[in-house]
Amino acid sequence: MLLLVLSSLSHYRSLFLHSTHSETDMQARLFALLVTAGLLLLIDFYFYQGTKDLWKSASATSQTWLSRIYWFISISGIALIGSVIIFRMQARAESVAYWFFVGYIILYFAKFFGLIPLLLDDIQRILRYLFQLVTQTPSAERGITRTEFLSKAAVGLAAIPAVSMLSGIVFGAHAYLVKNNRLVLPKLPKEFEGLKIVHISDIHSGSFWNKTAVERGIEMIMAQKPDMIFFTGDLVNNLATEFEPWKATFGKLKAPMGVYSILGNHDYGDYFPWETPEAKAANLQAVINHHKSIGWNLLLDEHVVIERNGAKIGIVGIQNWGTGRFPKYGSMKKATASMPELPVNLLLSHDPSHWDNEVRKEYKNIDVMFAGHTHGMQFGVNIPGLKWSPVQYRYHQWSGLYKEDNQQLYVNQGFGYIGYPGRIGIRPEITLHELSSTNEA
Repeated sequence: MLLLVLSSLSHYRSLFLHSTHSETDMQARLFALLVTAGLLLLIDFYFYQGTKDLWKSASATSQTWLSRIYWFISISGIALIGSVIIFRMQARAESVAYWFFVGYIILYFAKFFGLIPLLLDDIQRILRYLFQLVTQTPSAERGITRTEFLSKAAVGLAAIPAVSMLSGIVFGAHAYLVKNNRLVLPKLPKEFEGLKIVHISDIHSGSFWNKTAVERGIEMIMAQKPDMIFFTGDLVNNLATEFEPWKATFGKLKAPMGVYSILGNHDYGDYFPWETPEAKAANLQAVINHHKSIGWNLLLDEHVVIERNGAKIGIVGIQNWGTGRFPKYGSMKKATASMPELPVNLLLSHDPSHWDNEVRKEYKNIDVMFAGHTHGMQFGVNIPGLKWSPVQYRYHQWSGLYKEDNQQLYVNQGFGYIGYPGRIGIRPEITLHELSSTNEA
């Protein structure tokens, strides 16, 4: 494991030293590395101190080796996680380094939850000590001590997120869900009544690890017999080469009235340590070429007019436009320039924050915006009557249909995944929109 980490560090150190990074950026990452390493060490030490009594009945030799193994795993994990922070390491799902990284993330989540009973243990120790100090009467313990009980509880509690995250990888990553949504557009021409649009988002092809399952998802899309397909960005994690093994698979997505796509924040390669600006630009062009090579109509701040039996509607596609740390590459002004007046206009925009921050304010002619980006954080609950995910504290609109006045937004939970290669409670989504001028079925 250490050889793997050192090899990765050597490769990405070379990239880091020869890439164009500001001194401020390097200092920020070094600071993040120190803080993260310190927190992880603290978690490791606290969990170790709280649970080491569980193997006290073992021989001295066994205890020594168990301790060494624990700290070897911990230090290796911190080294790998640190290399991701400082060198922005990128690893595909088929690489051993990727799965080691995932394993360590799961391990630290588990330890973090396991700290809860250990903290309770320390609190009760302090209270007991204070009580004894005041009353000067030592308390007697019989049988299993409360400390031993809570140590076992720590391990048991840590197992819950570990098992959940493992099951989310095995069973949740590709548990594709077809959601049916009736989009009511009062001004919809009768010629477009009943038009079927399949909407997918956030493929993140560099994260896929089960080709058979992904191909099953493609079959589910085509089984909906869509008239059009919309893809709202993030074809790759960073590198255009991630999509190479998947071109034939996603090239199967066809629709009579076309497949329309846009770029997401990950498609620009902003999260990779490029050696030169030219290399980054070439990567972006390669991503653009992927869309075209499989027959998708990539809209880069532009619009198209769709005609059906003489009637027309508009489709607008914009490059990534986000708030906070996410870039604003897109231009609605450019995308809608010389756009004719049409009864219905559909917008493809990756980041749902675009809706509140520009679309609703300045572009009242947009009837529906289709977005993705949030993934539902790949964790939460989204069932009839209960909809929650931590991502809702960052994005007010994070999954499903939203309406304000005469405008609508639909946020797709994503087809793929990134970082954690699974999903817990938030399934990968295939949305089937049926256009209608009325609520009547």
